[in-house]
Amino acid sequence: LKFKSYGKLGNIDLAHLKEGARVTINSEKKHLTDFALWKFSQPHEKRKQEWPAPWGVGFPGWHIECSAMSMKYLGDTFDVHTGGIDHIPVHHNNEIAQSESATGKQYVKYWLHNAFVNVESGKMAKSESNFIRLQAVIEKNINPLAYRYWLLMAHYRTPTIFTWEALEGANVALIRLARAYYKLPSLGKINKEYAQKFKEHIENDLDTPQAIALMWEMMRDKAVTEKDKKATLNEMDKILGLDLKNLSKTIAKADEIVPPNIKKLVQVREKARLAKDWKKADLARDAILNAGFELKDTQKGPEVRPI
Repeated sequence: LKFKSYGKLGNIDLAHLKEGARVTINSEKKHLTDFALWKFSQPHEKRKQEWPAPWGVGFPGWHIECSAMSMKYLGDTFDVHTGGIDHIPVHHNNEIAQSESATGKQYVKYWLHNAFVNVESGKMAKSESNFIRLQAVIEKNINPLAYRYWLLMAHYRTPTIFTWEALEGANVALIRLARAYYKLPSLGKINKEYAQKFKEHIENDLDTPQAIALMWEMMRDKAVTEKDKKATLNEMDKILGLDLKNLSKTIAKADEIVPPNIKKLVQVREKARLAKDWKKADLARDAILNAGFELKDTQKGPEVRPI
């Protein structure tokens, strides 16, 4: 079976492909782009997942798995297929070839390929054992949604380097946004101007960095009423998925809980300030900040809450 337009995704130059770049050269292939729809179990070997078929006991190739699942739930043709940029040359071109050969229809209308999220030592890989899991984020007292916020601040086709400092910064910004959202009064009307600009950014190849910047611009805009800001934020969050409605309640509830040791440090600092013992006051303030709490002096007295 031949698929004449193989390689159309990404304009792959088949004449200059180098076989064996990632896998061992297969002498059974007639062409380096050949791939198996069905793989045979080895003789006298019992796999955990294998099935009888007219052409022998075996299992589906990983390319056909993706086509089968996609087409079962989304139909012969669907709108958007995502994936990493590393899937363009082989896996996604194989998906197109097998699917369109089977149906005679266009497989996918739009492909969105994201660049890698790297760490400072290089690409995250199983072989390097340098994967960072969401559990590690939670253990560092960072809201997992901060990771989503951090990703949104870079374009999906731009490679990013993950650092804990960057994620902590995103966490602070997200919490600040959630607090601001919580303080806004009941819903007003969606601001059409900002909603339209936001829509334009999203429709411009998912330009989320510009969308995030626009969101903060609206929050600072005194010409937009507080009620309208909340309604417009809700509209934007349908796309951003930051769950501001629930997150703001969680943050507000956490703000009400201040541990006894932090309350004691606030009292120590306040007494030192009244006694003009600035060194002691500064030490108490630093201890409060290092413990993850923000301290603010108001006319009613000092206020403290988690950062």
